[in-house]
Amino acid sequence: MRPGEERPVEGGARGGAPDLELLELLKLRAAERIDQAADPLHLGFLCEYDALPGLRHACGHNLIAEVGAAAALGVKGALEDLPGPPPPVKVIVLGTPAEEDGGGKIDLIEAGAFKNLDVVFMAHPSQENAAYLPDVAEHDVTVKYYGRASHAAAYPWEGVNALDAAVLAYNNLSVLRQQIKPTWRVHGIIKNGGVKPNIIPSYSELIYYFRAPSMKELPVLTKKAEDCFRAAALATGCTVEIKGGAHDYYNVLPNKSLWKAYIENGEKLGIEFISEDDAILNGSSGSTDFGNVSFVVPGIHPYFYIGSDALNHTEQYTEAAGSQEAQFYTLRTAKALAMTALDVIFKPELLERIREDFKLKLQEEEFLNRVE
Repeated sequence: MRPGEERPVEGGARGGAPDLELLELLKLRAAERIDQAADPLHLGFLCEYDALPGLRHACGHNLIAEVGAAAALGVKGALEDLPGPPPPVKVIVLGTPAEEDGGGKIDLIEAGAFKNLDVVFMAHPSQENAAYLPDVAEHDVTVKYYGRASHAAAYPWEGVNALDAAVLAYNNLSVLRQQIKPTWRVHGIIKNGGVKPNIIPSYSELIYYFRAPSMKELPVLTKKAEDCFRAAALATGCTVEIKGGAHDYYNVLPNKSLWKAYIENGEKLGIEFISEDDAILNGSSGSTDFGNVSFVVPGIHPYFYIGSDALNHTEQYTEAAGSQEAQFYTLRTAKALAMTALDVIFKPELLERIREDFKLKLQEEEFLNRVE
């Protein structure tokens, strides 16, 4: 450059703005940099895989694991096939053990595994296709009665019969059923009732599950049941120990925006869903630790038909869950979940509605200020 000359401005007139073509390129680069800097959307796919003692996969958790893994692979493959750079998304597959006994997802919540997830997906085998079924809240207790042993024939008056306490407690709860709501459930067993008929039992043990449609109602039912246990101890002279389980299972919060998107995608694949009214009227389907997840992060827990009318937790369902026929329905469900996840990724307005539904349900459950 000669002395006295001004340095030219690249891409445009001297001292002016860059030309329009360069300006558009700069805009695109700025947008790309913002996308790269943005926090990625975190989508979780949950894979249960525990079996039932003696019945093996009579609840089809082998298929739950397959659905979660297949759906995640489908989303990953679709994003990788995009002609341009993929959106900032992180697809996470979580193995979630011990749903049947212990609440593995609750342990994972407490360990922070769900902390950064935006939406979670899983699906459960059933006898029909339903985007939502009202899985209910559950609390379990172990009740132990302590009495005093004595010879049942020679001097029974010296004994304090712990089995009598257990039987009274069982009957108390059976009578209580007349005064509880139709949507509440109480069921249990006498696990230990003595050693020999000629010994007054000094120890007995019961295990009970209590279920209610919401976490607001569950403590009310639990209080009534515990009064029945204590009344039995008072009547027999035993002492009683009531111990709750390690974790309560929360009811599953519905997310209408999410399961409506799932229905739209499922119907494209030929899935025939039961109506929302039928899902509610058919009553509860049980309890799951996914309920606890649904209080922490928006999610969907649909049910899917596997080609059999057999009922869960039966030997017939074990056979159905391991059949080749079940594979078609399982993979079709995985496709519907993957398609729904892609809607969440590429439709910001859907994600916003999902988050609003989540907040609304937490408010209804009076949990909004209690969940981090």
